Amino acid sequence: MQMRGALHGVKVLDLSSVFMGPMAAQHLGDMGAEVIKLEAPEGDLTRAIGPSRSPKMGAVFLSYNRNKRSVVLDLKHPDAREVLHRLVREADVVLHSIRNPAAAKLDLSYDALRAVKPSLIYCHLKGFADGGDYQDQPAFDDIIQSLSGLAMLQSAIGGEPRYVPSAIADKVCGLHAAYALSMALLHRFRTGEGQEVKLSMLETMAAFNLSEHQWGHVFDPPLAPMGYPSVRAGSRRPCKTRDGYLAFLPYSDAQWHSFFRRVGKPELIAHPAFATFAGRQKHFKEVFAFLDTELSQRSTAEWLEVLKDLDIPMARVNDLEALETDPHLQAVGFWQTLEHPTEGRLKFPANPIGLQQTPPVVRRMAPHLGEHTRQVLAEHGLGDDEIARLIERGAAVQHTAMDPAIEADAEPA
Repeated sequence: MQMRGALHGVKVLDLSSVFMGPMAAQHLGDMGAEVIKLEAPEGDLTRAIGPSRSPKMGAVFLSYNRNKRSVVLDLKHPDAREVLHRLVREADVVLHSIRNPAAAKLDLSYDALRAVKPSLIYCHLKGFADGGDYQDQPAFDDIIQSLSGLAMLQSAIGGEPRYVPSAIADKVCGLHAAYALSMALLHRFRTGEGQEVKLSMLETMAAFNLSEHQWGHVFDPPLAPMGYPSVRAGSRRPCKTRDGYLAFLPYSDAQWHSFFRRVGKPELIAHPAFATFAGRQKHFKEVFAFLDTELSQRSTAEWLEVLKDLDIPMARVNDLEALETDPHLQAVGFWQTLEHPTEGRLKFPANPIGLQQTPPVVRRMAPHLGEHTRQVLAEHGLGDDEIARLIERGAAVQHTAMDPAIEADAEPA
């Protein structure tokens, strides 16, 4: 018997698109929530991103939208508004990432939807918090990396601002949203009260970035410039070996001293630049120059073997392809291979959160656009004739090129 997820019985109406909101909703779905993905007729933008076997089923969409059913409503159509309200009345959580002006035209404000369901948990995912100069400006990951200082930090390594080569702002904010919604659900379970959850990308990423980089500006007045010194100077990086790169991070004095002995440099144990944590912090350029010279003399595999018994944090630097064969990831069941009803065998990272009694489970694979429109609307009290009229008028769309077997939940292959 399959265990129920921690959020079993919670109903989520996800109107978001691209990365941040879909990731948040997917995490709730992994934890057992029933997620209805409400899409516009053109569908989520990510449906067209990446290789695909079927139209509007790109690799990126498949990675962000498991454990959801897709309903298509054109919220610009007046007939779709009442249908939306029916869905809201049955929902515990509504989240969307539509900017304020467009959301207002669609009556998607918290006040509008709270009037439909007073106990609703409403989450508006935004680029910027309300009340500031940027509040209604468009925001994507690159914009937030730039404004939060993250892009400029990369200039310490590359000599010019660069984006982290991952949608890190979207993903960090998506995880924050899932966390915030879980807290709001806990409060409602205790009190019955709904609430508005505000999650803005710039403020979230600025706080995330400043955790260590506020540095001397934690104090008022400042005691030192902003920026973790080794990062700001570009020294914090993998070390080059004879044939590749090694992440090498002896941290304690004991680890450094054991390393000096192993490489035949015991005299450095008493050197003021190397002997203590304070000395290494002050002379980090000298420390990294020594590591560059020393580690370049052997291969990565040789260093891993020579130093394996010293309990020093270190690892080879993997490329993306190496993750598929990494022995540790294989041993812990990191990779999950599932059979999609139309897209064939797919491989994903499993949800990494380990809950003994209520583990995350993939109950269904990512849906086709409008795959569940008829099914979901019928569950919310609409009759066959009413649904047919909505589809005929363009207020709703049902994907029709589906095999009936797709309605069944996906099971692990």
